[in-house]
Amino acid sequence: MFTGIVEECSKVKNLANSTLSISALLVVEDLEIKDSICVNGACLTVVNKTLDSFDVDVVPETLRRTNLGNLKYGDLVNLERATLVNGRLGGHIVQGHVDGTGVIESIMPDDEAFNISLGASEDILKYIVEKGFICVDGISLTVTYCDSRSFGITLIPYTYENTNLGIKKIGDTVNLECDILGKYIEKLFKY
Repeated sequence: MFTGIVEECSKVKNLANSTLSISALLVVEDLEIKDSICVNGACLTVVNKTLDSFDVDVVPETLRRTNLGNLKYGDLVNLERATLVNGRLGGHIVQGHVDGTGVIESIMPDDEAFNISLGASEDILKYIVEKGFICVDGISLTVTYCDSRSFGITLIPYTYENTNLGIKKIGDTVNLECDILGKYIEKLFKY
């Protein structure tokens, strides 16, 4: 489990042969082989670690559902270690199970904040509600609006400056994870 509170924004070293290598300083301090780590919102397993980097396997299912297959050397990714049971739950409960991707449609300054509009498929939008949670590239955010083809979020200056959303452009693809509660409620009502 994760909270969607990004701990470190780091660079991709390599993506080859189903292995993603990432440079990191903070998250590797107590990271162990076999640990779960959230990379741009996707829960992955650490398979190798050095003092300043780690490797994770990326299988075809992960590449189909996320934007990780588009990563290249030097791209910034958001990183979060698994939540400690005795820690604070600062964002919301995030599983790291990406539901799909969305596309940035607009980025508008709003005083010191930024309002971002994202297009997404009907399969994802049905779980998004205004003032509900959404996880965008592993970042826990509040939905500002939602309609039949898109939804909005607002980035505070800290999030803009300390995550990869600060360098995203219109047309970029991001990973989306919806709040799990809506999925459970939908399934209960089907049966």
